[in-house]
Amino acid sequence: MESLDSLINALKKFPSLGPKSARRIAFYLLKQDDKELQRIGGLISSLKKNLVTCSQCGNVSEKDPCRICTDPLRDRDILCVVDDLESLSAFEQSGIYNGLYHVLGGRISGELTDESADFLAKHIRSLKPSEVIIASSPRIEGDMMYYTLIDILKGLGVKNITRLAYGLPLGGSIEFADRMTLHTALEGRRKI
Repeated sequence: MESLDSLINALKKFPSLGPKSARRIAFYLLKQDDKELQRIGGLISSLKKNLVTCSQCGNVSEKDPCRICTDPLRDRDILCVVDDLESLSAFEQSGIYNGLYHVLGGRISGELTDESADFLAKHIRSLKPSEVIIASSPRIEGDMMYYTLIDILKGLGVKNITRLAYGLPLGGSIEFADRMTLHTALEGRRKI
């Protein structure tokens, strides 16, 4: 059972998966036929091979630029700056926001890397949005990022900067928020 234990240990490293959930998944996989296991394994092994980072916003997609940046129905006057891909995914799944995004990605404990700051500045200059929404998570790191972003955005001449309202729980993460919480937070944003 060494290979089963190895799989369980690998699955336990996934976010929000404890030992019991990892064990359940491993035993589920054990019950699948070879064809299904090959299909799942192929999806996992080709995940990074088939995805690229969008050169405009930092999202991941099978094409560059991504489908969000190229969608002509998106509101190009509003840019929502999110911490990571999970936050972008949460907004997209909720269906309550129709603007464009910028994924920060490169951060070190609340501070942007120089590359990430330059990437954001390039995006702001090319897009020239009328509003930038800061959608950092409401916790200490998110607050640090918020103040860093304000300095960058004001330095770029952005006049209309808003932040998500605190409909999101303190200490929580955007990617775990339900549709209504995200909606309340987005609608309750305020001008800085």
